[in-house]
Amino acid sequence: MRARVSWTLVLTAFLVFPPFQRERVEEMGFGEIFRIERMRVDPALTQALQSRWDTEASAFAFPWGHMIPSLEDVSRIIGLRVYGRVVSGYTYTYYHDLAERLLDLPVERRSSLVPRVTLQESLGLYEVGKNAGESEDEYLARLAKVSRRELVSEPGPQADLDLRRFLVLFLGRLLFATRGDAVHCHFLPLLGDLGEVGGYAWGAAFLAHQFDGLSASERQTSTSGFYPFLQVWAYLHLPTLGRGDLTRPGLVPIAHRWDSRRDTRHLADQLERLQEAIDCYPYLDVVWQPYLGEGDEGQPWLAQARPYFGRSVWLHVLNSMLPLNLFLTQRSLGLRQSVVEFPVRDRFRRPGKGVRSDATTDDAYLQAYALKYGGKVYKSARHQVDVTGEIASLRALLQLAVKDREAAQRQTVELRSELERVRGTGVGGASSSRNAGGSPSLLEARLTGVVLRAEEAQRHLEERERDLDLAHEHAMELQSERDRFRGEV
Repeated sequence: MRARVSWTLVLTAFLVFPPFQRERVEEMGFGEIFRIERMRVDPALTQALQSRWDTEASAFAFPWGHMIPSLEDVSRIIGLRVYGRVVSGYTYTYYHDLAERLLDLPVERRSSLVPRVTLQESLGLYEVGKNAGESEDEYLARLAKVSRRELVSEPGPQADLDLRRFLVLFLGRLLFATRGDAVHCHFLPLLGDLGEVGGYAWGAAFLAHQFDGLSASERQTSTSGFYPFLQVWAYLHLPTLGRGDLTRPGLVPIAHRWDSRRDTRHLADQLERLQEAIDCYPYLDVVWQPYLGEGDEGQPWLAQARPYFGRSVWLHVLNSMLPLNLFLTQRSLGLRQSVVEFPVRDRFRRPGKGVRSDATTDDAYLQAYALKYGGKVYKSARHQVDVTGEIASLRALLQLAVKDREAAQRQTVELRSELERVRGTGVGGASSSRNAGGSPSLLEARLTGVVLRAEEAQRHLEERERDLDLAHEHAMELQSERDRFRGEV
């Protein structure tokens, strides 16, 4: 089912709710989503952005440096809460018993999916197909009108059942949507006590889900989750692309202000032009801080969210945990971008730390950035990868890796020597190294831990050196094949 149709169905289910149920949804922190106008999906923009996503850094790698959607973007663009308890837990292979108890709906015994039609009809949504020539507003009005079953109008067990069914539809088909027609039950364990639902940091979980979707195959034509977020993020930070229209200025959340600009060209043509536009995007037109003139009026959730802005943290969504590496985008916080160690998978900085920078220029960061990414940040046909430049970059990175590995090796040898000296002192009977019970001294224990960490770092650098060496050899082979092909032509 198309994403925009799913949005209309979820919105209809919300609108046909009795007032007390809509208030409960508002108290959970989801009400702002339903104030956003239904905008068109822009698959070309989504694909262009996804092609720039660097999975290791969990960031966009543009020609001008890294950019990352942040918790402030989530708070201001779609109004979700980014504070509260983490949305963590297990995902199960099947939810039959849980769905039967909490939803009173059939789920295949070894499945985690609820049939979409069954779930919709349990909320009174029948005949949901869109008619030819029917506008979005006409479609929404008809769905609400033909709703055949009146939902209960008073609080009670049946009302709780209706609300859980709605939340499964909302979370599974809109906010955390995945590909396919059925609706997943992954969040059902968190919906047992409806009074606790509003205490979770759904906005942080949503951002983690977006990162996970961006890391998927570039062949997909859309990312999972609530698509207006990424589109409006691009409208705000890369306005010169001209993909959105500001039709309702001043409204909150910010996504409520925008409409997707209609583009009738073929998708492949749109994508090619967008790739070229990003490759040639004027660096001075990049908007690093789009919220400088924004107030907090009408957005009470921002007060509690503000302490989480500008921090590098871990984002939780069920059994996944992804890093928000804001130290890579210090310009988005009004700071000069300092030179940083670019993330390597599974080796991220400690989370929860505020981002600080004493840099006076961005030049050193951009030089290191160009050395790491080379021509990979350019995607359009006009910016073909410079093989010679790639080889030079790889050679430089390989030389740096060799130096780092040699330095780590020397440090490891020195630490091992010191550890052996301490142990030798202990064997000689010195009381400073061994206590009365014969257990290792505190100094020896600490040195053992330091040596183990140094050995681990050395192994990591050796692996990186091998990877770069293989990449360098592969690039040399490609250059030889290209030169041979040109000679034959």
